[in-house]
Amino acid sequence: MIRLKIEVLKTGERIFLSGKIYTARDQAHKRLVETIRAGKKLPLDLRGKIIYYCGPTQTPKGKIIGSCGPTTSSRMDEFTAALLKAGLMGMIGKGSRSREVVAAIKKYKAAYFLTYAGCGALLSKYVMKRKPVAFQDLGPEAIYELEVKNFPLIVGIDASGRNIYGKE
Repeated sequence: MIRLKIEVLKTGERIFLSGKIYTARDQAHKRLVETIRAGKKLPLDLRGKIIYYCGPTQTPKGKIIGSCGPTTSSRMDEFTAALLKAGLMGMIGKGSRSREVVAAIKKYKAAYFLTYAGCGALLSKYVMKRKPVAFQDLGPEAIYELEVKNFPLIVGIDASGRNIYGKE
């Protein structure tokens, strides 16, 4: 469980996150939203969770995870409001977000975090455990639970809707 007080974080603040986060990219997001719209039970309870927009590479022998850098967040924008409404607390990725996503972050008092792009091998060193959760048929785009320790983040959009990219 991540004990993070989202409402006190400020855009531009640097934090080091420890706890469980969940990987999910385009296809996993699509399936999650389809499940919500169909009124079915999600494969994981999104309340209070953080999704990392990441599709880890193949795990080298003796490692916990392969390279696990962030993917471009705007690709998930069409699905984000529905997941926030379902209780998602935050997202980790790279790049700016749409006005609709910024508004949804503000409405649901969530946060959008940035992490270092191009540093997937380095970021893998902060992953202590990895466990498959859902959609294994998607390969690297499946949902994985990652236990991270001191994972480096920057608050990109805070719960008040302040945006590091200067957009509202």
